[in-house]
Amino acid sequence: MLLGLVTLLQDSLLQPKADTVATAATAAAADQQIRLLDLIAKGGVLMIPLGILSVIAVFAFVERYLTISKAGKLEDNFMPMIRDHISNGNISAARSLSKNTNSPIARMIDKGVQRIGKPIESIEKSMENVGKLEIYKMEKNLVILSIIAGIAPMFGFLGTIAGMIQTFFNISITSDITLGTIAGGIYVKMITSATGLIIGLVAYIGYSFLNAQIDKVINKMEGASAEFIDILQEPTR
Repeated sequence: MLLGLVTLLQDSLLQPKADTVATAATAAAADQQIRLLDLIAKGGVLMIPLGILSVIAVFAFVERYLTISKAGKLEDNFMPMIRDHISNGNISAARSLSKNTNSPIARMIDKGVQRIGKPIESIEKSMENVGKLEIYKMEKNLVILSIIAGIAPMFGFLGTIAGMIQTFFNISITSDITLGTIAGGIYVKMITSATGLIIGLVAYIGYSFLNAQIDKVINKMEGASAEFIDILQEPTR
């Protein structure tokens, strides 16, 4: 009886408590947490061009977004005022209004006002040419986002392939083929792939978004052009 009691006490003292085990596991997990800056540093030299591409993508998106947003803004009373001036025969006032309004739509209308008196087909053609030029201005540098969306993942994959080559080269030299060695080298080099994919995805989303904004401006330009032609075909007062 006494021997059994002593054995029980020894087992209870020697057995690790559940709280102690859980605490140790938590501490170990905390030590193994992935830090973003450490991952970026371990990504290798190809993280430098990826970082440059990300900066260029952000700059191009912000610059184009501000430009396109500004191009889409137009006072609600612009076309009604143009209508009133033309209907009253005050062409100079219509020209002054369109010339002093900083907008692709206003510049297109200004070209139409300058051509008043010529055939409708000639006016439409002149306005269409100005509209194409304004669209080109809005799409300027937008191709940068498209290029980054295509090449950023390639840089990422290149980093992963280079890392795998380096890992297997080290294995051939040291003959260390443990799972920890292989997995450790590969997961670190796959950082470049993840980074490249993220940059490419963000650049593609930005490119698609800006194209959608340009389409909205184009629709406004087409509507203003059609309204201007209708104004010219109305009888003057």
